[in-house]
Amino acid sequence: MYSPPNTPADEHRALAAQQEASAALGVTVEGRRLWGYQGRTLGQKAHHPDHGACWMRLISAPAAQAKGKLWEGTKGAAAAFAGVRRPALYGIHDGTERDGTAYRAELTAFIDSPACAPEPVLTGELELPETWWKSLHTDLETIAATPTERVAVRRQWIDRALPQHAGVPAPAEIDWATAHGDCHFANLTVSGPTLLDFEGFGLAPVGYDPALLYAYSLLTPQTAARIRTEFPILDSRDGHTALLVVAADLLQSASRGDHPELAQPLRSLVTSIAR
Repeated sequence: MYSPPNTPADEHRALAAQQEASAALGVTVEGRRLWGYQGRTLGQKAHHPDHGACWMRLISAPAAQAKGKLWEGTKGAAAAFAGVRRPALYGIHDGTERDGTAYRAELTAFIDSPACAPEPVLTGELELPETWWKSLHTDLETIAATPTERVAVRRQWIDRALPQHAGVPAPAEIDWATAHGDCHFANLTVSGPTLLDFEGFGLAPVGYDPALLYAYSLLTPQTAARIRTEFPILDSRDGHTALLVVAADLLQSASRGDHPELAQPLRSLVTSIAR
C-alpha cells in the first residue's frame, strides 16, 4: 500500500481534481481511497449511471511533464491490446492545472477480483491454478507480439545502469519486444488474471515481464520457482539479459530507499547469472 501525497496541500489539490473529474465523467466516487507511489495517483471505486461499477484513477505530474509515455499509457493500451484481459477504458478527463500540477482522470471498468498482492514485492506464497498461468502466458505473448513505437526501457539506460548498479557489463546485443512494463502480482488479479496499470508499456528486452515478476517474488521461494518453471525463457540468453536489466533497475531503486529488502536477493541473482 502506498501513501498519500507528501503535504496536506498536495492532497487537497488531488482531492479537488478528483471532484472535478467525477463531475466531468458523470460518476460518484465511493469507498476507500488508494494512493499510488508517493501519492502520484489516486484510485477509487465509482458508479456511473450507464456503466455501473467503475474505477476512477487520477494521475498527476508537473504540468511540463504531463505528456508522453506514462501520461498516455492507459489510452494507448486501450487501442493496442484489444485481445488482452485488462479493464475496459470508458473515458478520460484532463483536469484544471493546479499550482503547476496537471491532472488526468481515467475511468475504467471495475474489476471485482482483488490483486494477488497489495504491493509489488511479494511476501506471501501464492497457489494459483493452471488456468491462471495459461491466461497470463497468452496475454504476455499477445503483448510481446504487438508492434509499438513506445519505449519502456532505454538502451542508453541499460548501458549505464548495468555496470553501475549490477556490476556487470551491458550485453553487446539485445533482442526487444513489447512489454507490459510493470508486471508484478499487485498488477495481476486473483481471477483471470486481469492485467492492471498499463501506463508504462513499451519496448523492453525480450523476457522483461517474466523477469520482473520473478524478481519481485524473490522473497517467496516457492512462487519464484513456479515462475521460473512457467517461463523457461528466464534460463536462456535473452532471459538472463532481462533478469540483469530488471536487477539493475530494482537495485537502483533500492539505493534510493525503495524495497531495500530485495537488494541482497537481487545481488545473489546477478551473481548466479554472471558467474
